[in-house]
Amino acid sequence: VLALIAFICIETIMECSPCEGLYFFEFVSCSALVITGVLLLMFSLNLHTRIPQINWNLTDLVNTGLSTFFFFIASVVLAALNHKTGAEIAAVIFGFLAMAVYAVNTYLAIKKWRMNSRQQNSRQTSDYIRARTESREVDHRPEIQRLDA
Repeated sequence: VLALIAFICIETIMECSPCEGLYFFEFVSCSALVITGVLLLMFSLNLHTRIPQINWNLTDLVNTGLSTFFFFIASVVLAALNHKTGAEIAAVIFGFLAMAVYAVNTYLAIKKWRMNSRQQNSRQTSDYIRARTESREVDHRPEIQRLDA
């Protein structure tokens, strides 16, 4: 929502003399809005379960991390180059707010990613130990006969 508000604020600006900062902020806010919206839709409708080949926790982590970084850069650049108009100031404020929310989400995504990777490592380790233990056990089945008997 904050990325959408920042995008709307930046779109209301009619004039700019160095427009590069404005265009970069516009690109960052629009890209973050679209990518996060697509991921939100996929997670909300459980469509991510139909594509198990993708590590969705890592995808969410990368998205939020990059959005945090680029919102920070775009907000700093726009704050340095703004012309003190209301729309530019509002865009900078909402850009920093969006950056803060993405940073919190990045922290939560890191925790979730670490928890899942630990669970997978412990599951793989227990499967390995179970397989080694089972391979060492001797089955006393009648179809397996000793040659020296």
